[in-house]
Amino acid sequence: MKRRRRAPRATLRGWFGWLLVAALGLQLVFAVRVAAMAVIDPASTAFERSAWWAGPDTATPRPWAQAWVDERAITPHLKRAVVAAEDSGFFTHGGVAWDAIQNAWLRNWHGPTGAGQPRLVGGSTITQQLAKNLFLTGERSYARKAQELLIAWMLEGLLSKQRILTVYLNHVELGRGVYGVQSASRRYFGHDARGLTARQAAQLAVMLPRPRYFESRMNTRYMARRTAVIQRRMAMIALPSP
Repeated sequence: MKRRRRAPRATLRGWFGWLLVAALGLQLVFAVRVAAMAVIDPASTAFERSAWWAGPDTATPRPWAQAWVDERAITPHLKRAVVAAEDSGFFTHGGVAWDAIQNAWLRNWHGPTGAGQPRLVGGSTITQQLAKNLFLTGERSYARKAQELLIAWMLEGLLSKQRILTVYLNHVELGRGVYGVQSASRRYFGHDARGLTARQAAQLAVMLPRPRYFESRMNTRYMARRTAVIQRRMAMIALPSP
């Protein structure tokens, strides 16, 4: 009597083993790249590169403005404004704000999502936003979110808070084809990021959730109201010593 073959089960185990090795190898690659950012300024992000080639004519890249500036060349006004607007607990959390994620999930679950309704709420910290922009796509999936969380923990474990914020500010989108606070400061105010006033810094912070929308609405009443709110919040943000 012939024995039944067990090759399929062994094959599945083999494939699972290779997938596990590949997944661990990918995490190692991410960890090495994150560690290198402690001393090497990243020239671009995955988000910037994808946006650069996006459009009707994919053979022609879109205009792209991005200029790196050192941490000392970014005014404290801007650091306070961005933290106040995007992630008030940035200097105290470990990269992920679980309460914010839970609240965002509940609001998205119970809130309207039809045409013309408010957009989904994210709940991501500055560290998570940086993790996504550096390496990942903009797709919404549990797998992508899990990878974002892993990279966020790598950033927090391998880089200082000041360095994370510096990289974020140098590559955050602030208009169509405008990346980083230096390029944004020059475009909207005509001077370098070190010269931003508290009000100008708050204006840039207001743009962060929807930069392409606000770039043509810098002088609206809504922008003025939100700018005033961010300016008041800035007074409550204490920056750590260099």
